[in-house]
Amino acid sequence: MSDFLLELGKNPNARKMIKTLGLPLPMPQALERAKQPWEERPLAERVIAVGVGPNAALESAIAETLARAGAEPRLIGGGHDASVYQAPGEAYGRPAQALREIPDRFLAHGLLFDATGIRTPSELKHLHDFFHPLVGRIGRSGRVVVLARPHRAADDAASAASQRALEGFVRSLAKEIGRRGATAHVVYVDEGAEGRAPALLRWLLSPRSAFVSGQPFHVTMEAAKGGGTDEEVPFSRPLEKKICLVTGAARGIGKATAKLLAAEGAHVVCLDRPQDDGPVSQVAREIGGSVLLCDVSAEDAPAQIAEALRAHGGVDVVVHNAGVTRDKTLAKMSEERWNQTLDINLAAPIRIDEALIEGGVLNDGGRIICLSSVAGIAGNMGQTNYAASKAGVIGYVEALAPRLAARGVTVNAIAPGFIETRLTNAIPVMIREVGRRLSSLGQGGLP
Repeated sequence: MSDFLLELGKNPNARKMIKTLGLPLPMPQALERAKQPWEERPLAERVIAVGVGPNAALESAIAETLARAGAEPRLIGGGHDASVYQAPGEAYGRPAQALREIPDRFLAHGLLFDATGIRTPSELKHLHDFFHPLVGRIGRSGRVVVLARPHRAADDAASAASQRALEGFVRSLAKEIGRRGATAHVVYVDEGAEGRAPALLRWLLSPRSAFVSGQPFHVTMEAAKGGGTDEEVPFSRPLEKKICLVTGAARGIGKATAKLLAAEGAHVVCLDRPQDDGPVSQVAREIGGSVLLCDVSAEDAPAQIAEALRAHGGVDVVVHNAGVTRDKTLAKMSEERWNQTLDINLAAPIRIDEALIEGGVLNDGGRIICLSSVAGIAGNMGQTNYAASKAGVIGYVEALAPRLAARGVTVNAIAPGFIETRLTNAIPVMIREVGRRLSSLGQGGLP
């Protein structure tokens, strides 16, 4: 079902009329989204304004990332080490320009601020100094990224407080700029992990991160690189010759995920229930993948999945997307609804992973990605079973990740908010409308 206000907002005359009349209607901005696989220069011709606080530690990584991604860096304010931009700028033909004053018609796609050296609350004023004159210069579907150090690793309490303050700053800023389709994030980079930041920065600054906003990200050295090798992952077709499993691949997020992974070069094993043979087979045909018909909650599912993936030479990426909702208030919830939700959403991924890990089917340098939900973080009326299962997923990945880190395997959870799927289309219209507007971007996400 289409979003009426979003469609109406695409008409500039309608937006102007509603603003002129002062009608209390939220007019979300249509988001710029990536329409092709990963490319070498996702930020080509995009102006990125760069600022630094005192003792900034990541400017070299910023210079290399922006130049290689095709961006046009503009150095705002003082404190910059201009020398670190020279070599990348010459190598990629993207020299940085220092701006003593902000031009009258200056417009930036992104604002990137290195706050890694901020150590006291008074030094947080550098945030205001940089963002205050620029926040109104962010273009539609623009990006804000603040770089930081983990507060728990700080040497003193004041430094920890100052670095932790950055998360509150970006969460609030994300709500202020969301009406323009713009997003904001803070990226905490461990000392020694600077080389792992560029890939995340490219994603956050590009259209590929369209519906993600107000989030803290953590770049660490916990997982061994590439399963112990020094091979650099290419930015173009990074999943070439990789085997990926996507559960619940017939529709919605699972279908979109399978298509995206295939576009990046992977062979995707599309798993869904036997009763969904038709739609999941169609997805597999469209992307040149394989079909695996299996109920993830079945007793023999882990062994069946492990055997199928072993025939492919193992699996490199596992996406646990299959899930159900069986909503009722706790007083009205049957034992069957409770058990089914917890088993499919939480117990089944655990059983499957155990079979893949213990059976040697998950390859070194692999990825396990579980679908959680904002309901697992904040809770939801009538979803005690669902929220418990999705909160359990978060605890599961946090516990499993350290176990597999030495093999270069990472384990993460993604917690989607309101995504436009057949499940949300079934929500009563007024509740659905409220759900869409809760996002800082004022709209639902797409699978």
